[in-house]
Amino acid sequence: MDLLSRREHSYKELFDKLRLRNFEADDISSALDKLLSENLLNDERFTESYVHYRVQKGFGPLRIKNELSEKGIDGELVQSQMEIYDSIWSELMQKQRIKKFGAEIPEDYKEKMKQARFLQNRGFSPESVMRLFR
Repeated sequence: MDLLSRREHSYKELFDKLRLRNFEADDISSALDKLLSENLLNDERFTESYVHYRVQKGFGPLRIKNELSEKGIDGELVQSQMEIYDSIWSELMQKQRIKKFGAEIPEDYKEKMKQARFLQNRGFSPESVMRLFR
């Protein structure tokens, strides 16, 4: 309950944290199942909050999907939450580029590639990044 009172967690995330604190797997599972039944632990609510938080921080869809996958979230659940933001990814990518490098699109190939790597590391697809520079 202490961990859940701070922020939302996924089932896998809480399981892993409790496992590191040397609790037995059976005890952890039964406790988490009880939290699930009382709706105190909810992967859908966690996913919604996590996606919103990462979008606000300027991260792209590929990175967010990867992070949620590592946290044990089902792909369909991730996809349903990501669809909400489909219309803003290119705008978000452009804002991140401007924030880091300024408004002017560089003519120099080396500088374009530097900016492209930055955006790809933020989680934007190579295709969308290259579209931005055209």
